[in-house]
Amino acid sequence: MKLTNFINGKWQEGEASYTAVLNPANGEQLAEVRMSTKEDVDAAVEAAVKAQKKWALVPAPKRADYLYEIGRLMKERKEHLAQVLTKEMGKVIEEGRGEVQEGIDMAFYMAGEGRRLFGETTPSELADKFAMSVRAPIGVVGLITPWNFPVAIATWKSFPALVAGNAFIWKPATETPMMAYEMAKIFEEVGLPSGVANVVFGSGSEVGTAMIEHKDVKVISFTGSTDTGSKVAELGGKHLKKISLEMGGKNAVIVMEDADLNLAVDGILWSAFGTAGQRCTACSRVIVHKDVKKELEKMLLERMEKLTIGDGMDETVKVGPVINKAALEKIHSYIQIGKEEGANLVVGGTILQDGDLAKGNYYAPTLFTDVKPDMRIAQEEIFGPVVSLIEVESLEEAIEVNNGVKFGLSSSIFSRDINKIFRAQRDLDTGIVYVNAGTTGAEIHLPFGGTKGTGNGHRDSGVAALDVYTEWKSIYIDYSGKLQRAQIDTE
Repeated sequence: MKLTNFINGKWQEGEASYTAVLNPANGEQLAEVRMSTKEDVDAAVEAAVKAQKKWALVPAPKRADYLYEIGRLMKERKEHLAQVLTKEMGKVIEEGRGEVQEGIDMAFYMAGEGRRLFGETTPSELADKFAMSVRAPIGVVGLITPWNFPVAIATWKSFPALVAGNAFIWKPATETPMMAYEMAKIFEEVGLPSGVANVVFGSGSEVGTAMIEHKDVKVISFTGSTDTGSKVAELGGKHLKKISLEMGGKNAVIVMEDADLNLAVDGILWSAFGTAGQRCTACSRVIVHKDVKKELEKMLLERMEKLTIGDGMDETVKVGPVINKAALEKIHSYIQIGKEEGANLVVGGTILQDGDLAKGNYYAPTLFTDVKPDMRIAQEEIFGPVVSLIEVESLEEAIEVNNGVKFGLSSSIFSRDINKIFRAQRDLDTGIVYVNAGTTGAEIHLPFGGTKGTGNGHRDSGVAALDVYTEWKSIYIDYSGKLQRAQIDTE
């Protein structure tokens, strides 16, 4: 199966180079994906520019009708899409179903914005004058999405762009192009006007750079690593692009002395080892009060020993593979770093190669204890199933440790004390705060994003996402029949 670009409503033909798409669970080849060039990007942008002018004139409720139909087809094909996702990305099938559901939810939610897209009306300071602001589409937007959530994040970006009246070029991750191919088929089937939705496969250095540098691409929305995001911002800034970045995280679960420890363990396990720790919201630090540290550690170890590891298509498996061999090597390198720093490796810390696991990319769920807040394993994003336990003596110290990293995406606190909870949700310097839940589980109708090194102030999801894909236009209508000068003719 060869995956080729979807440009101007057609599947691109012609000679091109292709690279293999591998199942991380067993190494089997699933497909081949086109490695596109700058010329492919130019063709997609040309089509998008022409299409967008007409698309912007379609009434927003009519644009929304396409999203309702996209959501319907995604719901109808939910199991098929989930299986495709699990095979190419590796997350367990129940998580695959959840991710597809997130895309379905986003389709219906953003379709509702077709009858809102609210602006504002406000009194004028002058007589017989009307003042209002409206949202206007920006034009052509470029979407660069990661491999760990190959459909959810794409819908966070593409659906608000569409309902707002923009056309888009989507560059999915090379590791997970099959979900983009499936979504392009849905775009084609619902009859989106040619050129409104374009999918261009390829590398970030070739396709991503060409999108950022193209004069007719007005917005770039990127989700990925902080290092790459910084380069996107730098390059985009030179071209005066609007750049929306959602990047890394070093998320912590705080467990206070009065917490429900069983609930806390549930939250930690799900947040740390779901998606094999390959979430920007994954829990990689547990900040625990000294009075319950030993008990929590014991409970975690008991539960970690029961985690089933393997191919995510097996309904009994709870932890799937990591994405590729390079990820395995990176994760494993941090184990040595942690040991050298003086952390205590309690369990895990190994690449799993027994039996069928040797065919895929599996890393043992890992727990370090006696970790100091300034250690690299407590500061840097590992992006794998590795958790560090950090002991503290108070809520104030816990908050200080939580905030003492360069990222600010998600945080969590387990406590029964309402006063502690309210202080924590106020003082935790992250874009998302959970109470008595893990660090994952964002819902599509609230803004998603973070502070500091996690982002640059924009948000995916919720109404806030529309700010990325629209410009505010202020409109003044003077029906006085004479020239009235604001701030001057007000006496």
